[in-house]
Amino acid sequence: MDNIAGTKSSLTWVVHISVALLVILWLLPTIGLFVSSFRTADQIATSGWWKALTASEQNLTLRSAAPDTQVETNGLFVIEGQLFDAAQEAEISAWGINSRAIDAFKPGDTADLRKGGTITVQTDGSYRMENTEAFAGKRGQRVFVVATVPPELTFENYRAMLFSDENATGMVKAFFNTLTVTIPATVIPILVAAFAAYALAWMDFPGRALLIAVIVGLLVVPLQLALIPLLKLHLNIGIGKGYLGIWLAHTGFGLPLAIYLLRNYMVGLPRDIIENARVDGATEYQIFTKIILPLSFPALASFAIFQFLWTWNDLLVAKVFLIDATGQTTVMTAQIVELLGTYGGNWEVLATAAFVSISVPLIVFFTMQRYLVRGLLAGSVK
Repeated sequence: MDNIAGTKSSLTWVVHISVALLVILWLLPTIGLFVSSFRTADQIATSGWWKALTASEQNLTLRSAAPDTQVETNGLFVIEGQLFDAAQEAEISAWGINSRAIDAFKPGDTADLRKGGTITVQTDGSYRMENTEAFAGKRGQRVFVVATVPPELTFENYRAMLFSDENATGMVKAFFNTLTVTIPATVIPILVAAFAAYALAWMDFPGRALLIAVIVGLLVVPLQLALIPLLKLHLNIGIGKGYLGIWLAHTGFGLPLAIYLLRNYMVGLPRDIIENARVDGATEYQIFTKIILPLSFPALASFAIFQFLWTWNDLLVAKVFLIDATGQTTVMTAQIVELLGTYGGNWEVLATAAFVSISVPLIVFFTMQRYLVRGLLAGSVK
């Protein structure tokens, strides 16, 4: 019955379900990273991103007001205040004055302080400290609370990452450094591969079949195998510590796929168009620029997507070929690694930096994705 006209094969549903699962698996990490970039550090540490719009129970470390705010009332020295910020809404379910017993007391209970006096904490975070003698010291009493905190989304992570003096300079510099690496490393191999693909597709010369076989073989050569020899070559000729070296490295690593993809597409173009152009007296260069390139735009765009995503997200090649101790040529992937070492557990900063880094590839992909399938299927059907 599957072969009857007008009915769908059972495999069609399998394909649709598989594609849907792949899309979900690809989107979930991106959505999670995007949501996490708007959450606070405490929220990220205590609940998953899928709970960003629900209240969460958090363990918070807060402080009372400093002793210099105390007042004397009826022979007692009193410090009163609010543990939470004015704009923060939370409900305390337990609290303590020792990190090993953060839930030792309930709201409304009174605890004896180690240095004398008592403290009482209420559900809304208000507290009262009393002592028969003046409170000493420069800092307030540390209070550990278990509180239910409402959801909170903030732009503070982006402000701290993009506009603060501490982070903005490095991230903005890394952003433009990445553009400096990515754009030439995408354009150069496309230009070289387009000429080579046209020659392999429509020009007869000795050894053409052998060249095609070599290019196909280069597709399976591991990138890591060529890094050290290529770096030594670049250092010997003086281009191993700048942009030129990494442009040439990305060009070399991307050329086999580019030539293979473009050649397959150009072979599938109508032969009559090219033969008619030659009869009319057009040169090979004119045929290439006036006919082949415009017709090959889907394949060119397809490879441009791959190459742009590869060079933008690259860390290994940038670490090897951009040797710079001053940080003037640091790309965004390397900058995020430095943030990981500097900030450690500040996941809200890392999530924001990571999403800023992937935003440009996402824009490029969704802008040009309609050409991707057409380019990948080039030459597969005659």
